Amino acid sequence: MTEKMPTMVVGGAVVDDLARPTVLLAARRTEPPHLAGGWELPGGKVDPGEEPLQALHRELHEELGVKIEVGEELVAPNGLGWDLPPSHRMRVWLVRVTEGESAPIEAHDELRHLPLGRWGEVNWLPADMPIVAALTALAEERQAP
Repeated sequence: MTEKMPTMVVGGAVVDDLARPTVLLAARRTEPPHLAGGWELPGGKVDPGEEPLQALHRELHEELGVKIEVGEELVAPNGLGWDLPPSHRMRVWLVRVTEGESAPIEAHDELRHLPLGRWGEVNWLPADMPIVAALTALAEERQAP
């Protein structure tokens, strides 16, 4: 029996500054029912034949109505992507909005721009919690003089 490859998902850590982020965007899900009300980084599935960065641009345009500049990838500890049980794996990049105003167009009903030091104040989905912890560590490290 061969093991099924996980579905690849992309996520955008929407920040105010790619080099020294101090604000992070959180999006509250409306669906599916078991995830509704939880907060996440916006993004979605990579379509067949699509490159991950193409999917990231497409998903953030569909979900938030924005165009973005992509910064560095926040590489998961396993080097393969952040696990999203039961069968997905997510790659996450720091991104900055270059055009448009973020709005909860699709799959979300609310957005919050959280200042550094308050990134943990929303009820992040369990799979996003280690990602937000890694983002927080990166941002705090970059704030040091």
